[in-house]
Amino acid sequence: MNSRDTSSRPVPASRGEGPPGDKLSLPEKAYYEIKRRILDNEFSSGSFRLEKELAELLDMSRTPVREAMIRLANEGLVEIRPRHGMRVLPVSAEDMVEIYDVLTALETQAVELLARRGLSDQELGQLMDAVDEMDDALADDDLTRWAAADERFHLLLVELCGNRRIATIVNTYWDQSHRVRMLTLGLRPRPTSSNNDHRAVVQAIQNGDVIAARDHHREHRVNSGRMLVELLDKYGLSSI
Repeated sequence: MNSRDTSSRPVPASRGEGPPGDKLSLPEKAYYEIKRRILDNEFSSGSFRLEKELAELLDMSRTPVREAMIRLANEGLVEIRPRHGMRVLPVSAEDMVEIYDVLTALETQAVELLARRGLSDQELGQLMDAVDEMDDALADDDLTRWAAADERFHLLLVELCGNRRIATIVNTYWDQSHRVRMLTLGLRPRPTSSNNDHRAVVQAIQNGDVIAARDHHREHRVNSGRMLVELLDKYGLSSI
């Protein structure tokens, strides 16, 4: 096991959650607040928000709001309508197929990188804490808490792998899929197998078994993506 100090490595924040407010510029505050409302479905899919309306809601001028909207558009969460503000982009079943193709490829690469270099005690503890939290959440029938721990586990994998570009891209696509994951949470089977998959991945990484770690994680992501798309089709949710 790798024993080097990793205390400076970041722990992934929840979706839409930024650094402490007093450290943020106005455009950053606008970005994180608008993003939070989108990901929490306060701003529903397909809805329009005027720039002036957002500025009044956030109690700031239109300039930082405009900068925030451009950033969100670059992340694929909204489209900007000139002189009208922004439209929250829906996510379709076809979108989810593409998103999970990206997540599967990049997360699997992150797992390979971790398995090749090994985990420090701190890193192992972070990953296992997330899996333990998923187990506890299921025991309490708290799917929202389970989903938060599941997300933390996946984002830890990419944050800890050492490749910042992988982490950046994966975070962007997690944001795009977040609303679908949360809106279908109560429709999916009880995710006990997902917890078991995560433990198997961590064990393979800890053992330095690159092939097992890679194959476990790829299978897990492929199955997760297929299940979400099947739920969208089954319940006639052409887009969310």
